[in-house]
Amino acid sequence: MDGWPEGYGREIHERTGSTMDDARAKARAGEPGPVWIMARLQTGGRGRRGNAWKDPGGNMAATLMLRPQMSARAAALLTFVSALAVADVAGRFAPRAQVALKWPNDVLVEGGKIAGILLESEGQGPQPEWISVGIGINLASRPPGDPAAAFPPISFADLGVPVPSPEAAFDALAAAFAHWLDRYRAEGFEPLRNAFLARAARLGEPVVARLPRETITGIFADLDSDGRLVLDTPQGARRIAAAEVFFP
Repeated sequence: MDGWPEGYGREIHERTGSTMDDARAKARAGEPGPVWIMARLQTGGRGRRGNAWKDPGGNMAATLMLRPQMSARAAALLTFVSALAVADVAGRFAPRAQVALKWPNDVLVEGGKIAGILLESEGQGPQPEWISVGIGINLASRPPGDPAAAFPPISFADLGVPVPSPEAAFDALAAAFAHWLDRYRAEGFEPLRNAFLARAARLGEPVVARLPRETITGIFADLDSDGRLVLDTPQGARRIAAAEVFFP
């Protein structure tokens, strides 16, 4: 997985508001993609639910814009491609650190959250016209967070390892993402499912899934073929497509 992946565009900007916004603009202008866009400083980044993503510099903020040519259901599983790619980056630059994956796409290193992943798409009909995959990795610093949080932010600098440059992390991420995307397209979700489960945090242990109208506690038993979380509960198996997951 070394070297820039063939067929992917590569752009690096000194400063931008949001690489997600840049990717959207390219897609709407007809850019065929796939193209990665990285900014050394991002002033208006955002995370899930519209939360601001603070970037003090020295970290890696990038977005991939691609036209996936797959159903919306299949495209949703690109979140697992993203998580596996970030886990590979973490393992490459901090090979002795404990890396775990928290469903659906959080990457934990030594128990702390080292990255943020966000997917956006547009399109009408059976498949999205384009998808943007935004990924921010904490390299030189981490955003402020609640020290009492279950998964406080962590950076490579906190791990006591040589901190990779944003460009080095960018290149490694693009190569890892292309590797997992190629496997997904060629072999389906099963190899990704197996790779995720091999690194899954709390597999076989109790977790709490908070949905809009209920909270479910059960044993993290599996992922199904659609990437849904499977919990064993006293009422039987529950398959969960989207939820906030906590570890009791």
